[in-house]
Amino acid sequence: MFSRLSDKLQEVFKDLRGHGRISEQNVSDALREVRMALLEADVHFRVAKDFIARVKEKALGEEVMRSVTPGQQIVKIFHDELTALLGGDAAPLNFTKPGRILIVGLNGAGKTTSSAKLARWLKAQGKSPLLVACDLQRPAAIKQLATLGEQIGVHVFQPQAGETDVLKVSREAATWCEQEGGNVQIYDTAGRQEIDEALLEELRQLKDALAPQEVLLVCDAATGQQAVSVAEHFHNTLGLTGIILTKLDGDARGGAALSLREVTKQPIKFAGVGEKIDQFEAFYPERLAGRILGMGDVVSLVEKAAEAITEEDARRMEEKMRTASFDLDDFLHQFKLLRRMGPLENVLGMIPGMDKLKDSSIDEKQLKRVEAIILSMTPKERARPDILNARRRQRVARGSGSTVTEVNNLLLRFNQMRKMMKKAGQMKKLLAQARRAGIPGLS
Repeated sequence: MFSRLSDKLQEVFKDLRGHGRISEQNVSDALREVRMALLEADVHFRVAKDFIARVKEKALGEEVMRSVTPGQQIVKIFHDELTALLGGDAAPLNFTKPGRILIVGLNGAGKTTSSAKLARWLKAQGKSPLLVACDLQRPAAIKQLATLGEQIGVHVFQPQAGETDVLKVSREAATWCEQEGGNVQIYDTAGRQEIDEALLEELRQLKDALAPQEVLLVCDAATGQQAVSVAEHFHNTLGLTGIILTKLDGDARGGAALSLREVTKQPIKFAGVGEKIDQFEAFYPERLAGRILGMGDVVSLVEKAAEAITEEDARRMEEKMRTASFDLDDFLHQFKLLRRMGPLENVLGMIPGMDKLKDSSIDEKQLKRVEAIILSMTPKERARPDILNARRRQRVARGSGSTVTEVNNLLLRFNQMRKMMKKAGQMKKLLAQARRAGIPGLS
């Protein structure tokens, strides 16, 4: 996500930081590079032009020109302007009763999946969502929504087979929702391969009938400039209240995200960051701006860790560290917890500075190879890795489809980690003893 733009911006900032003083020529040259990077990232040309103009005005201000660290000041200006471009503060959903959310968009953007992902997200926030299948053009959409609803434990209203009147379906669904007692209703609607008047008229009538509190457009980030055009058409017809940006994990350019807010003046409220049902998150402009500029996103990283790691996992890990009893089963468990946090590339992108190390870091294939090697060991070997002699290591390598060298490297990394944990456990004991002894400064 935004990898090309991020790399280019960091090159520009590195050059700016290399200058002791910043001149108007330095700034103009740097912004010319940034403008090209924005256009290459598929940012709308008008948005790129206005963004550069705002940054230039502030970058050439007296405060920056006289600053001891002008390069850093300009980075801050970029961060603030990117945050504003993406929408400023995160925009919450309107839950005013009856809490209806209309999901609209073209076919292929991910409306049905996003509806289910949103329902799952709301359920995790303590809401009682209900899903309504209003896509009568694509029969498979009704079955797909029903299947996804069953997976996440959310009830789904399904119209009668062969029904073609979407307004009749909406009336029946509204009555059903009242009986079910949920407090948020999510309506998945029909789409087309491209915008046409018939689609917009159907959606306009549906919106008038339901009077939803939210009208969310699902946009595919990979479609670039087309996403901006689609957003404009839907907003002019329906009056959007927000956007769900999908496939944000798979587009290296990501320019649509930087253009949609500016063009529609409506906030991006959610982002789909993977195909799995749980790879969906609230959109925070400031956090994404930090990631684009290579500053990481520690807040989101901590939130993902909290979702993936239970209190029992944390307690068990602390006990293992304290007693220095960490074994290969625990090692494997830690890898599984890491993978549970989402695609590894996304997790690494949240760690400040880690984007520069991605090429040398472990990838998903390596994680699977590590898992295969450990699972090829016997329970006794996983509990006591020191018994893994040369013969046993050869057997493990054959069983996991890897080489003895790979097995040796894994065991080496494991032993290094265990030594570090042992030292940490010993230090913790010494500190506890010192506190009990009343040593000043440790109470």
